[in-house]
Amino acid sequence: MTNEAEVNSNFLHTLISKDLEEGKNNGLVHTRFPPEPNGYLHIGHAKAILLNYTLAQTYNGLFNLRFDDTNPIKEEQEFVDSILADIRWLGADWEDRLFFTSDSFELKYEFAQRLIKAKRAYVCDLTPEEARAYRGTLTEPGKDSPFRNRSVAENLDLFARMRNGEFPNGARVLRAKIDMSSGNLNLRDPIIYRILHATHHRTGDTWCIYPMYDFDHPFTDALEGITHSLCSIEYTDHRPLYDWVVDNALELMPEVIKTRSGQMEFARLNMTYTVMSKRKLRRLVEEGFVNGWDDPRMPTIAGLRRRGVTAAAIADFQERVGVARADSTVDMAMLEYCIREDLGKKAHRMMAVLEPLKVVITNWPADKTEMLTLDNMPGDEDAGNRQVPFAREIYIEQEDFMEEPEKKFHRLAPGKEVRLKGAYVILCEEVIKDDEGNITELRCTYDPQTKSGEDTSGKKIKGVVHWVSRRHAATAIVRLYDTLFSKENPENEEEGDFTKNINPDSLLTLTEVPMEPALATAPAGSHFQFMRKGYFYLDPEDAKAGKIVYNRTVGLRDSWAKMKKK
Repeated sequence: MTNEAEVNSNFLHTLISKDLEEGKNNGLVHTRFPPEPNGYLHIGHAKAILLNYTLAQTYNGLFNLRFDDTNPIKEEQEFVDSILADIRWLGADWEDRLFFTSDSFELKYEFAQRLIKAKRAYVCDLTPEEARAYRGTLTEPGKDSPFRNRSVAENLDLFARMRNGEFPNGARVLRAKIDMSSGNLNLRDPIIYRILHATHHRTGDTWCIYPMYDFDHPFTDALEGITHSLCSIEYTDHRPLYDWVVDNALELMPEVIKTRSGQMEFARLNMTYTVMSKRKLRRLVEEGFVNGWDDPRMPTIAGLRRRGVTAAAIADFQERVGVARADSTVDMAMLEYCIREDLGKKAHRMMAVLEPLKVVITNWPADKTEMLTLDNMPGDEDAGNRQVPFAREIYIEQEDFMEEPEKKFHRLAPGKEVRLKGAYVILCEEVIKDDEGNITELRCTYDPQTKSGEDTSGKKIKGVVHWVSRRHAATAIVRLYDTLFSKENPENEEEGDFTKNINPDSLLTLTEVPMEPALATAPAGSHFQFMRKGYFYLDPEDAKAGKIVYNRTVGLRDSWAKMKKK
């Protein structure tokens, strides 16, 4: 039964609805997400996760999580754990359907044996170089391997000896016997098993032969009862091989295969100013260009989470991106817009001064502290308020003072007034400089009739700046992030190695940043808007080490909204 209210108008819904109308798979929709545990997931994977999960939810179906663990050389338990954490965080629930493709290695071996007995697979001794020569080209058909017509008995014997570890890596492979003259290169007797002497993170040294993805994936889909196997568009040419494996599994192993699974392709997610290749992301980590897979500059789900991006913002982003058949590149500004839309509704407004300039209010008593009441979310009474200390010495941002102000500069300048947020209007009386001419301090006076909410002065002040009491300020480390790459398309082959386009200013770390006292005692993982500076996130990982570190999630500039209006 379809949840009609949730069905969106994209081509996948159209195809699935057609299958249901035709009564395929008894009206069941069963999807899966099959990650390889060879790295951390990125935001492109988030699209696939949420797409598979929401499709199952929309059609009251089922969703599986299955690890494609067929390459022990690159797979680690760390990656398994990180993937589980990421998918839980995104909100996709696989319930009790967590699988590993290694769970069914024995069944796949049995299936391969049955293919051999049906004369649909054979052991081939060609070297990789020879196999490429025999394969042909897009315009020329391939040639049969000289080992293609081995007897069933010989193939079974050699395949068993491959499993028993008698041959070194690369000495032999098992190939499907399909059609070396096919116009689709994927059907020219593809390799379905290779020898790989390596310890598997789950099965240890039990196996030294491993199934290839194009063989393992469709068989496991059919074994699990997957009805709609969603994959990225580059696998379109692999679909005939997917169908070949499923059809043979249904025929040769009917006792375990019950479902006629089918492959459906959609466009992968590409974004400006980043890379989405797991191989390239791994290189960034291993060569020290970033501080691990969860570096907030990375497009990994772990990196985005540590930066302070919420699961709701990612879901909104995926919804706005939509589902298409052709690959395209999405502007990074669109993700930033979704983050602002989400955090703007929940992040309390607080004050922190990133580049402090000392201000002394000369007519304020030296020993006086006044507690001022500021709204946590202006205009939202339900968000409550807080008490902020105000005293003789405060900090303001360096950029909020200009000794020789430009015409439209409405902040502090010699002889000019500005309102301190939630406090008073101050007038700059004197500028103090060091021996080198650098401004070190401002001397100001305040107008006691201008207290926020009680102003009786009648003054019309255009400029409002944030501030922090110097004596009461807490301090923290603040990390300001920019895009990891300086160019929209860092993978432009004409420019060579993509790492040459890494942005040298992608991370700026500020220490001893003064801020409201409450920001030092907030729970790890809290989100705040630092007034006029952006949305910030109290890093939970650094909190474990007793550090107070705020990561800027996104700035306040809404470039995507402006882009839409052009």
